[in-house]
Amino acid sequence: MFLAILQGFSELFPVSSLGHIVLVPAILRWHVDRADPSFLAFVVVLHFGTALALVVYYWSEWRGLIAAFFRSIARGKMSHSLDERTAWLLVAATIPVGLLGGLLEQPVRALFANPLAASIFLTINGGIMFFGESLRVRQHRSPGRPYRKLDSLPWIDGVKVGFAEALALLPGISRSGSAMVAGLLLDLTHAEAARYSFLLATPVIVAATLFELPNLFAPGVHLALMEALVGAVLAGVTAYLSVAYLVRYFQTKTLIPFAWYCVAAGIVCILLFR
Repeated sequence: MFLAILQGFSELFPVSSLGHIVLVPAILRWHVDRADPSFLAFVVVLHFGTALALVVYYWSEWRGLIAAFFRSIARGKMSHSLDERTAWLLVAATIPVGLLGGLLEQPVRALFANPLAASIFLTINGGIMFFGESLRVRQHRSPGRPYRKLDSLPWIDGVKVGFAEALALLPGISRSGSAMVAGLLLDLTHAEAARYSFLLATPVIVAATLFELPNLFAPGVHLALMEALVGAVLAGVTAYLSVAYLVRYFQTKTLIPFAWYCVAAGIVCILLFR
């Protein structure tokens, strides 16, 4: 249940939920085999709870995006609808994540049981956020480079964000952090970059959950149903609270505090597990 709450909070905060799920049991010396199929199945159920929370929070927006997406398909071309542009930006960003996730699943899965690797990637995650914020400041030092809205981005920029988010396949690299940094470098504000990141997280997490769903019924998986359901609810509630807080936070603040946390926590964990 502690891991469920941890996953719900850290999935949307730019600190890597997967990295924390690898590191925290190792730090507390819990006898948890993170490579065990039963543990991975439990994590899949927690992600499902997180995805439901995002759907609930953005439901009014998702209704418009889904309707616009199918209208464009029925019409056979895109109109000037802002919802259509946003919907196809999400599709463009989801494709690289899905392709790389399928290709790299087995090599990346081997890292789940390696806390030292997660520690290193968590430190790198902080460096990515520092680097992104530094470049953003340089880009907008002069008033001649305005910020853009999400629905003004071309589809190729959506693909770029998708490739950045695919870095989160590595335990310790944050999905939301990578996507936000890519959005900032494409001249989105923090608020717009966060919105894109959270909207994009929904299809990515749902797709990953559906991809892993057969593993829940694989031989050797012993998943306590009640424990998994309660964990999913806890992860969903904490994820909902997280996104509600972060949407307000990024109206005025930056990624810098999270970058400091990741670097500090990563270095401490490297010293612990080296």
